[in-house]
Amino acid sequence: MKLPTEPIGSIPRPDELIDAIAGKPNSKPFDVLYEKAIGDTLTEFVKTGSPVITDGEQTKSSFVTYPLEGLTNLASNGVTINFEDGHTRQLPLLTSGPFRYGNYAVKYLDATKKKTDMPVKQAIISASALSLIYPQDGISGYSQADFISDLLNECEKDIRQCLEHGAHKVQMDFTEGRLSLKLDPSGGVLKHFIGLNNQVFDRFSEEEQQKLGVHVCPGGDHDSTHSADIDYADFLPELFNLHVGSFYLQLASEPDRVKVLKIIKQYLKPNQTVFIGVIDVLNPVIETRETVRDRVLEAAEYIPIQQLGTTDDCGFSPFCDDVSTKRETAFAKIKARIEGTKLAEQQLFN
Repeated sequence: MKLPTEPIGSIPRPDELIDAIAGKPNSKPFDVLYEKAIGDTLTEFVKTGSPVITDGEQTKSSFVTYPLEGLTNLASNGVTINFEDGHTRQLPLLTSGPFRYGNYAVKYLDATKKKTDMPVKQAIISASALSLIYPQDGISGYSQADFISDLLNECEKDIRQCLEHGAHKVQMDFTEGRLSLKLDPSGGVLKHFIGLNNQVFDRFSEEEQQKLGVHVCPGGDHDSTHSADIDYADFLPELFNLHVGSFYLQLASEPDRVKVLKIIKQYLKPNQTVFIGVIDVLNPVIETRETVRDRVLEAAEYIPIQQLGTTDDCGFSPFCDDVSTKRETAFAKIKARIEGTKLAEQQLFN
């Protein structure tokens, strides 16, 4: 395809796996359920015609907490994230140093690549998101500066392993970016987050940075968001200062897409590709391929087509217990994205 198109990452887990995660009696062990879920996900991805696939994050606890799995130096009373429908998610707090990942994303990549020869994209969590686990009152004998040093090393390792093991693209999830402007409207926290993540990206060559991307959205969980009320106009100018080649932006669910596209046009740099969201993952209605085509053509009025791609607004199930979207719906929406992108491509390149 001349217009690149990629998924964000997560796909709703099969009912059998969801039941097991919820603690319901099941005769099959988790490793069997996980293997089947990954295999089925890859099969369904191929059916959509997607040129780039993921494992659907079938074995991740969540997009943000996977590096913390198995760690014993954590407490449960960390930062709380409030969603518009009233539900919350809470991060843990670090209780002692040094900080090391308990789990790296390359584990998921390797398990997927064993089952397919197709290009596989791997999502990882941002250094800025994990920086929030350090307690405000500090840790005796382990300064915040020491923690940040360890965090940067671990985030670099998470990315580098994926590149070395053949990831088509490594995507950093940065959903806290837009949220930061709700916590600090001055933009100071956002600039701090951008700087922190660039400290990681700057450890990679320009060639490697072209294989790195950043995904942003207002947070999608149980069909609700945490920062959709924050104006994209206040966020995007800083976002394009990140030293990566690809940006994956929620856009289909934005109330004023043209306004956002004009901002993208203004701040997108020549060495950057923007993948616009053409699928609203929070809306159960499956987009037609014509709807997707029209959204791509609209974007092409503002963004050079050699810098344009398509994606979904967000992952369909970023937390393992999120069952707000049916698995079949997710794949139908992905298929619509692929077919609609091809329709737009026919008009743009002929």
